[in-house]
This record gives sequence, C-alpha cells and structure tokens, in this order.
Amino acid sequence: MTSQNNPDNRVRYLITSALPYINGIKHLGNLVGSMLPADVYARFLRQEGETVLFICATDEHGTPTEIAANEVGLDVETFCQRLHELQAEIYKNLGLSFDYFGRNSSVYNYELTQHFYKNLEKNGFIEEREISLVYSVDDERFLPDRYIIGTCPHCGYTSARGDQCENCTSLLEPTDLIEPRSAISQSKRLEVRKTKHLFLKLSTLSQEVKTWVEKHPNWSNLTKSIAMKWLNEGLQDRCITRDLNWGVSVPCPGFEGKVFYVWFDAPIGYISATQAWGLENSQNWSNWWHDTENTKYVQFMAKDNLPFHTIMFPAMILGTRENWKLADQIKGFNWLTYYGGKFSTSAKRGVFLDQALSILPADYWRYSLLSMIPESADSAFTWELFQIKVNKELADTFGNFVNRTLKFTANNFGATVPNGGVFGGREQDLQKTCQQLVNKYCDSLKNLEYRKAIEALYSLWSVGNKYIDEREPWKLIKENREEAAQVVRICINLIRIYALVSFPIIPFTSTKLFDALHLSDADRMTKISESVNFDALSPGHAVDVIQPLFRKLEDGEIKELSVRFGMKT
Repeated sequence: MTSQNNPDNRVRYLITSALPYINGIKHLGNLVGSMLPADVYARFLRQEGETVLFICATDEHGTPTEIAANEVGLDVETFCQRLHELQAEIYKNLGLSFDYFGRNSSVYNYELTQHFYKNLEKNGFIEEREISLVYSVDDERFLPDRYIIGTCPHCGYTSARGDQCENCTSLLEPTDLIEPRSAISQSKRLEVRKTKHLFLKLSTLSQEVKTWVEKHPNWSNLTKSIAMKWLNEGLQDRCITRDLNWGVSVPCPGFEGKVFYVWFDAPIGYISATQAWGLENSQNWSNWWHDTENTKYVQFMAKDNLPFHTIMFPAMILGTRENWKLADQIKGFNWLTYYGGKFSTSAKRGVFLDQALSILPADYWRYSLLSMIPESADSAFTWELFQIKVNKELADTFGNFVNRTLKFTANNFGATVPNGGVFGGREQDLQKTCQQLVNKYCDSLKNLEYRKAIEALYSLWSVGNKYIDEREPWKLIKENREEAAQVVRICINLIRIYALVSFPIIPFTSTKLFDALHLSDADRMTKISESVNFDALSPGHAVDVIQPLFRKLEDGEIKELSVRFGMKT
C-alpha cells in the first residue's frame, strides 16, 4: 500500500533518503549509507500493509555543479537534466522503489524555499550582515565555502572544506581554515573582501532545537551524539546566501545576483518533491507534512549529513512557526570505506554504481552491502568479503537450496507440488524455527537494525538447507515415495517463504521465484510476518525449474576486479 489517502487515520510512513548530489554518479558508500536502507524499510512496510511514501530527489545547486558542468562543456541546466536522468535510471536498475524522485531545481522547491525564507525573516530569525569572504584572484571569483580547502583548526585534517570538516564533522567558516587554497585552481592567492549576506540565527533557535532533540531518546547513539555535540558547543548563526548564479534566488532587495546556500534549500526539497508527487498524481500531498499526528517521518543519511538534519533543518522548520512535520526517527550511518580508505574517483579507487551494475545484477550488491552496512562504526568493502557474501551466502546457501529443490521436483514429481506423507514433529519444529527467525527479521527491520535482519535472513535460508540435507529426499524417494513427497512439499513452501521474506532485500530474485512458483498477485503481497505457512502451495500446484539464481565469483575474477578498481594504498 503506497501513496494513498488515509481515511481511517492510521499511521502513515513518510520516508526520505539524503538527496544524492548531482555532480556525478554515486558510489557504493552513498548507496548503503542512505538510499538502500531507506528502500528496504519502505519495501518492508509496504509488504506489511502500511501506507508508505518514499521520497528522494537530486540535490542540484552549489558550486560543484557549476564546475562539473563547465568541465564537460554544458550549461548548468542541461548538465543537471542529464545527470538527473542518468541517476534516476541507475536507481531504478538497483531496485530503489521511490514513490517520487524529484529535483531541488524544480519550481516547487524555488517557491517553497522562498516561502520558508520569508517566514523566517518575518519571525525575526534572519539577519543581514556584512562579512568578509574569500576571493580568489586567479579564479576571479568569490569562492563558496565548499571550494576552499585547508587544514581543520579542530582536528588537523588537511582536506577540510570551508563549510565542514568531513573528518570530525565540525561546521566551519572558510576563514577558519589553516593554509586555505582554491579547490578550483589550487591557488593560494586568496583575499578577504567585504560583502553583504543573510544569516539564519541558529543561536536564537538553539533551545527549541535542543528541546526537540531531547524528545527522541530512541535515536541511535551516532545520531544523538552528533546532535548533542553541536548543541553543547553552542550553535552559531549560519550564513544562508552565496555569491553564485545557479540556485534559488534571494527575494530581498539588495541581494540580486545572490542565491540561497545549497544546504538551506536542499532539505526543503523533501517537502517540494512530495508536493510535486501530489500535484502530478492528483494526491493530497499536504497531509504528509501537516497531519503531524498521523505521519511517522523517518530520515536516512550518512553521518556527515546528520548536523544539517538534526540542527539546521529542524531549526528552519521551527522558525517558520508553521505546522510542518519534524522527523520522528533519523537513522544515521557511518561510512563504508574501500579497503579502509575513502572512495576516490581521481585515484580510481572504489566502485561506482554504474560500474557495479555492469559487473553483477543489483541483488548481489543489495544483499552484500546490507550485510556490511556501517551501523555502529565505519566498515570496509573488500572484494574478498564480497566474494564470500556472494559465494557462500547467496549462491551456496539460498541459490543452491532453491535450485536442487526445483530440479528434484521436476525430475521426480512432474514439476508439481507432490501429495503424501505426514507432517511430523520434525516439520513442526522447523515451522516454529522459521517463525522465530521471521519474527527476528521483522523486529530488526522495524528497529532499523539491518545487520541483524541480514543475519536472521541468512539463518532462515540455512535451516532449509539443513532440513533437506538431513531428510535426504534423493534417498527417501527409493524407499518411501510418500515421505519424500512430504519433504519436497515442505521445501517448495520454504522457497515461497524465502521469496516473501527476502523481497525487501533482493526484490529481483524474489520476483523470479514468485514467477517460478506461479504465485497469485494476492499471495505475492502476503505480509512477511504471516508468511510462514507450509500448506500455502498445496499438492498439484505447478512450479518451474529456473536457472541458478546466483553465479559464483572465481578467485581470478576477484583479483582482476581488485586491480581494476584499485586496492588499498
């Protein structure tokens, strides 16, 4: 059930993923740090019969976009249009089930951003100040903070940006950096010049934000610790305008030629994308953002985005004095590294999403990445670990069980669910174990604990293999055909259970199994929590033999991939 009206006032789930930046194709870390876990949660809730709206959009403003467009010889609007379409196609091929994938360069976002600004200004939370900004003599332009690089004064990280240190997450001003240089030309010929800009008075809103944060003790330690670190250090007023051409124009006299800071308009993109979805699909979008009692809002992002979602965006919402929905849950993730180091395009290190899909289908990546998701700490992607996940867990455990069950059924029972045998104590124990694992899986996804969910899913697959290995229907068929039939019937119904339970994680594979088992549309939507039923597919039900679900990765292939994408330095 998605994108529906809510006449009975049931809780509806609004899910947003951090907006992927438009300046290039995203890498595996971007996927597993926001979009993929958000998609799994949305798919799970839909399967459980909940009303869900899953929203995302491309984040298109800011200097990186202008520079990326210039590098390929395109005007910025054409560049953004092409990259949006490219990203949308990649996400579709990865199985990301956005109800709407919008753009923050849309007219909806322009109008809503200006609406937010006007309310904040009316309520006294905007202040004009003359400030000193960095001007690059060689580049002949003011440098937005993201395009000034230097050493962080707090932790000593040598590649900190002028707005934030990625290493310690401290918010910065460009003038805070030690030995700053232009990210465009690497020039150190930088001057400080006076110019007028607008500031959001975060210091005035600090107590309101803190009160809101403290109402959410269920947030993860990562999310809470970053939010409270900022609050305890004292919020500083934040400049929300920039000297750029591309962006949302500032509706204020004297500020012609300036636009809003990308991190002012970007989170508003969650709302404007919902608005676009509603208007384009004749749906009531405003209930999702104004019916605050009946909407549960869950956000997904990596840890570098947490300060903006726990501090800046809620401050903006609170400052409007309007009834906008604030997040109920903010799920933050640590970073996925590549052999312990950062993904790097220039150094040809790491795997980007278009490359990943050219190597293997989406479900290989979805399952493997979720099994190594950086929940409690940074985690490392390695080709060797990826090989283990694919070969041992997907191919040998899940795929092998499905393959030998369906082949044995075709060879011995005419590719139909066989009749015969008695449902005994062993089968009762198996059913109980399956239900316990499904319960653990569902509870884990409800609690946004993805590694635990993957562990439960793998254990569920494993009990099927253990059952068929212990019962040995290939031997029973020679001695007691009815008992062999009973084992096969259980195994076919296990495949149905596996297909239903696995759907949020590996939807393409589950769909293959739905088709192979000839499941009805209604059965395909069986709630995961109610999927354990060893009688769902009754005797006489036809099944198809299909090609192996997963292929194994050979050692030589892993070595080639390691060389192609760069190993640790």
